[in-house]
Amino acid sequence: MLIEISELHKTFPLGRVGVHALRGVNLSVEAGEFLAVLGPSGSGKSTLFHVIGGLTPPTSGQVRIDGLDVTRISDGERTRLRQRTVGFVFQKFNLLPTLTAGENIAIARHIAGNGDFDRAQFDEILRLLGIGDRLHHKPYALSGGEQQRVAIARSLANNPRILLADEPTGNLDTANSRNVLEMLKDLNRRLGQTILMITHNPEAASWCAHRTVQLRDGRIVEESA
Repeated sequence: MLIEISELHKTFPLGRVGVHALRGVNLSVEAGEFLAVLGPSGSGKSTLFHVIGGLTPPTSGQVRIDGLDVTRISDGERTRLRQRTVGFVFQKFNLLPTLTAGENIAIARHIAGNGDFDRAQFDEILRLLGIGDRLHHKPYALSGGEQQRVAIARSLANNPRILLADEPTGNLDTANSRNVLEMLKDLNRRLGQTILMITHNPEAASWCAHRTVQLRDGRIVEESA
């Protein structure tokens, strides 16, 4: 099992009271699986991703990625986890405006110190994303859909085991949303990329994902294949 989550709790202090974002989440994800996480705003979806990706520590519980307990590692080890094992795609593209698309992708490899990567596989990713001929353009010259594809390529530059996509189509129109979802589906199907995706769209979830889980009030309340 690639990801194993046990009795995960996360409470954020707010004055004298705590906000319980996660309340005993248990979840397992196999390598190569495409999992969609559904739920209303405030249900704990993004908090769950932030804990899995090492962006925030849990209050209690355990998250194991490929056998490594990420709740017990140092800050430096969590940084390396984000650089090499987990890739993030967010609703906002977060591209550096002064760099070209290719430079935005390359900077992820530079930060991770990854001078030795699988060029052939990355070229296949660029082909699947359809941005091979847009790498010399800066973000202002790219459409929203193209910017999100560059953001996806950047998240995959270091060949992470896991891709966490938090509302990746939230800023896109219907046509570009469909294109991005199709590309994520292709990455999973053709390259075996493990993907966890937050979405508010049940149709998108059922179309892309092998399995869906519903979060509500910090708990998994439903799971379906």
